[in-house]
Parts: sequence; structure tokens; C-alpha cells
Amino acid sequence: MSTETPETTNSNQATSPLLVVARFEGRNRLRVTGILAVLFSLFGLMYVWIGPQMIEAGFSELLDAMPPVVTELFGFESLESIEGLLASEFYTLGWIVGLGGYLAYSAAGTVAGDLRDERMDTLTAGPVARRSVFLGKYLALLVPIVVLNVVVPVVLYVASFAIEESLPLVDLAIVHAFSVPYLLFWSAIGLALGVVVRRGRTAGRVALGAVFFGWLAESIISTTDYDWLGGLSPMRYFDPPGVLVHGTYDVAGAGLLLGGAIVALAVSLYYFEGHDL
Repeated sequence: MSTETPETTNSNQATSPLLVVARFEGRNRLRVTGILAVLFSLFGLMYVWIGPQMIEAGFSELLDAMPPVVTELFGFESLESIEGLLASEFYTLGWIVGLGGYLAYSAAGTVAGDLRDERMDTLTAGPVARRSVFLGKYLALLVPIVVLNVVVPVVLYVASFAIEESLPLVDLAIVHAFSVPYLLFWSAIGLALGVVVRRGRTAGRVALGAVFFGWLAESIISTTDYDWLGGLSPMRYFDPPGVLVHGTYDVAGAGLLLGGAIVALAVSLYYFEGHDL
């Protein structure tokens, strides 16, 4: 007769190696996540605060004088509203390049750093499978992804309401919901680069360069006759101006990013499990 009780089963599930690693790595990210939440909130507040002044000053007329590549680079769709200003600058520089780059850099370093310093051998020496360590590190990246996508839109909405320029709450929520697959994709790419490169700073720089190159290349290619090549860039499938300015939702794009994240994670996990540490 089994003496295992429901409480014992639940305890075993709660203390599974994967969750232990995820909890440990996630706690280590709390401080940096808090700092990032403050910085991104302040960055967004700056645009909410200066938005009405820019609109009154007629900055929207500058769009006609801008070269097409600059318009594509920063996602300029409209400077006639706070939504357009946030979508064109805050979400382009802050979310697409800034947060995407941070997560790719951090994900690459969390694996490559442990491999370089031989801490990974210690982690996997006990009864902890490589799969649990790898996936636990990936799950820990949900801490900054979730926290920033909850805190920042709330701050932006409250600030816009305070200056009587309320942002569309539904569209704001959808932008941040659609950013999750994008951020998960770059997190998975970062882990993959960390496994392959195996040197913390080098892997992080390569990951950061990949984000910057993807943004720059997609923006430049979009202004040429080879616009279809821009479909190779993940930036094509996360479009804040489309949501905030035009009210269009690219559900298929979000699905592609999520699928890409799963593929990148599966391939890098296969490589991680099949090669010497």
C-alpha cells in the first residue's frame, strides 16, 4: 500500500529541480527588475509629459521632411497624439531595442557565464538534469518580462489620465501582451547563443548585436524593393504603432514569434544536452 499522501505529492511537485532553479534564478533577478521597472517608467513618463507640448508645437510636420529610412527606423506613424509619440519612440527604443536587447544579453550571459566559470558542472553534478537547469534559467526570465509589462503600462495610463490625455487602455494592454512573445523570442535566442558561444560577455555582446542588427536591417530593407526580406526580422512581427495608432492587431505575428521562441529553445536545449560542458 502506498503511503504517499496528496500533501507529499504536492510538495514533491513544488520542489522539482526545474522549479527550484527557476525560483533561485528569478529571485536573483528581482533587484535588477525593480531598477528596470523604475527606469522604463521614468522614460515613458518623459514622453507622456512632453507629448502635449510637442503636439501643440506642430512636430508632426517634421514627418514629411524626414527621410523614409528614419521614419522606418523609429516607427514614426504619427506625432499628433501621445499614442503616436509613445509608439514611435518609447516602444521602439525602449521595448523593441532596449528591453529586447537586455533580455537577449542577459539570457546569453546566464548560460555562457556559468559554462565559462565552470559553475554549470556544479549545478548538474547533483541529481539535477541539464534540462531542468536550462529551462529553469529560461523561466526565470519571465520575472522581468511580466513585471515590466504590468508596471509600465499602469504607470503610463495613470500619468496620461493625470494630464487629461488618457491613453486607450485596451490598446495599451494589447501592445504589452503582444510584446511578451517578442521578448520570449529574444530570450530564447540569447540562451541559444550562450550555449554555443560559451563565453559570458562575448555571448552577451553577440546577442545584443543581433537585436540591434535585426532592428536596423528591417528598418533599412523596408524602404527598398526588397521589403520581403524584412520578414526575416522578428521586429516585423511586433508593431506598437499598428496597435496604438491604427488599432490593428497582428495575432499571426505574435504566434510566429512564440513559435520561433519554442524552436530556438528546443534546438538550444538539444545542443546543451548533447555536448560536453
